[in-house]
Amino acid sequence: MLKKKFHPEHWQIMAVYLMVYDMVAIAASYFFAMWIRFDCRFQSIPNEYLDIYFDTILIYGIFCILVFWGLRLYKSIWRFASYSELVRMTAATVFTWICYVAGTLLMTKRMPISYYFFGVIMQFGLTLGIRFAYRFVLLLRGRHQEESEHLKHVMLIGAGSAGQMIFRDIKHAKEVKEKVCCFIDDNPNKWGRYIDGVPVEGGRDEIMRACEKYHIDKIYVVIPSASAEAKKDILNLCNHTGCELMNLPGMYQLYTGDVTVSNMKEVAVEDLLGRDPIKVNMDEIFQHLKGKVIMVTGGGGSIGSELCRQIAAHGPKQLIIFDIYENNAYDIQLELKKKYPDLNLVVRIGSVRDSRLMFKIFETYRPEMVYHAAAHKHVPLMEDSPCEAIKNNAIGTYKTAYAALVYGCKRFVLISTDKAVNPTNVMGASKRLCEMVVQSFDHMVKTGRAYELPQLFTHSMSDMTTKPEVIEALKHAKTEFVAVRFGNVLGSNGSVIPLFKKQIAAGGPVTVTHPDIIRYFMTIPEAVSLVLQAGTYAHGGEIFVLDMGKPVKIDTLARNLIRLSGHKPDVDIKIEYSGLRPGEKLFEEKLMAEEGLKKTQNDLIHIGCPIPFDIDVFLGQLEELMDAAYKNKENIRDVLKNVVSTYHPAE
Repeated sequence: MLKKKFHPEHWQIMAVYLMVYDMVAIAASYFFAMWIRFDCRFQSIPNEYLDIYFDTILIYGIFCILVFWGLRLYKSIWRFASYSELVRMTAATVFTWICYVAGTLLMTKRMPISYYFFGVIMQFGLTLGIRFAYRFVLLLRGRHQEESEHLKHVMLIGAGSAGQMIFRDIKHAKEVKEKVCCFIDDNPNKWGRYIDGVPVEGGRDEIMRACEKYHIDKIYVVIPSASAEAKKDILNLCNHTGCELMNLPGMYQLYTGDVTVSNMKEVAVEDLLGRDPIKVNMDEIFQHLKGKVIMVTGGGGSIGSELCRQIAAHGPKQLIIFDIYENNAYDIQLELKKKYPDLNLVVRIGSVRDSRLMFKIFETYRPEMVYHAAAHKHVPLMEDSPCEAIKNNAIGTYKTAYAALVYGCKRFVLISTDKAVNPTNVMGASKRLCEMVVQSFDHMVKTGRAYELPQLFTHSMSDMTTKPEVIEALKHAKTEFVAVRFGNVLGSNGSVIPLFKKQIAAGGPVTVTHPDIIRYFMTIPEAVSLVLQAGTYAHGGEIFVLDMGKPVKIDTLARNLIRLSGHKPDVDIKIEYSGLRPGEKLFEEKLMAEEGLKKTQNDLIHIGCPIPFDIDVFLGQLEELMDAAYKNKENIRDVLKNVVSTYHPAE
């Protein structure tokens, strides 16, 4: 069997060259030390000193190479030479020098003190210099490359630990074609000082001036410990510079040490809202959802799909996704199957308006909890199709709640909206109807009259509703019915953000209905986590109201989004005011004037005291409303006004 030929690696060849160099450098160091000692005249050096030098220098050189090898000085990657290599080189030089002095004293005659002194200095300089010279050459080459290439000029906001990590990452990563020109930090102790040659220009007030001074192209905001309000102020200042903005998500990356350029994310509109991250009791939610059969209607929508994601993460026994739109349902099905392969996932397509199907779904899977997110939510479209809003939102909720009641569901959570408060549009009025349905069902359950609920079915259901077990279930129903009310969510289907992004991508104009229109906003994950938390507090009949923070002007939101896209509002992208759409308000309310607030364990979740209404009268009116909706009557708004007393259609 033939032996493989040995092919040395490049570093091994370089190590041999370095050994040869070290031998020559060590010999030259002590020769020149002796030459300097005798006034730089070779003829003046006594022969006895020359003999000692020639007798010992070869042995000493070999000894040095062995020590260097033992300290891995021939295995270091010198392009990354640092403090560790410096310490090992110093230790090796001191150790070998002591051994050389001791050896010559014990075995030969003592050499001049200056011989030892100058010899070790030159040895250290020559052996260390060649090693760090490689890194120095690379540094000079890198600086020359920076000057010759067009690198993005970067400003780092935050000169703390995270800022310095990003700085080092930009400096050493070849693939990052950027150059840090300055730091900004609100700590006055750092102003006017330098970090590795880069100045700390000052606090946030210096952002605009520094951007002009250094021609900044990109800003990294690296202040993970800053409050949401402080970060909002800084991001708003940066937003007016026209520079590309990147943001470190939060403290988690700092704790894990995972602070790199690749982990920075583009600044999103929600970063400019200035709200502290919403906190929920995850243990409480986990205990509430773990091991239960849970159904989400409208599970493919923006809110419904996020509900499914967060529920799937909390260990349910089974998750049932119900939606009428198969494409959305398919997308969330694929996502959850990939992320949670062991999840017992059921996806069913259908409408909440189909009474027989709803009964069949509940009979088959017996969900213990239902999150009812299925609804038509688009305000202008529902103004054009008011009967569809009633059929789908109000009657669909009634039919789903009835099926939940019959088949022993423990808790039914309605996803409502702030548009249900003093509604001026059909969509808001239909969601108020949903809340009234939930309150009516809860009242009938608590008074033991669930069996008296009218059966609002558009086709015969007698074969299903007259079953003895169904009648018995209604007599002993214990389902808790609650509603959770919140405002707009950023990025949801039909919200303004996706529309604005499309308009910006098309070059404008961006259409805002009114310069003074305001809305409450929350991110989808935040809203859903609070919905899940509210579900743990439910006892039946409550309308939970989520604290959405401060309202935001849509005009400001549009301008911020234009700037984040790298354009100037009213210069690159025009803003046009199109006027309020049918049924649209200038502002939304979270509660009706008659409702008060009760606190819960979470400061961001409140309970609105329900407005009393005659439930028996309401249930009769609801039957009349359903009849008008299914007959597509023109006077549907008048019928709706009789049922929802707070509904006042906008002119």
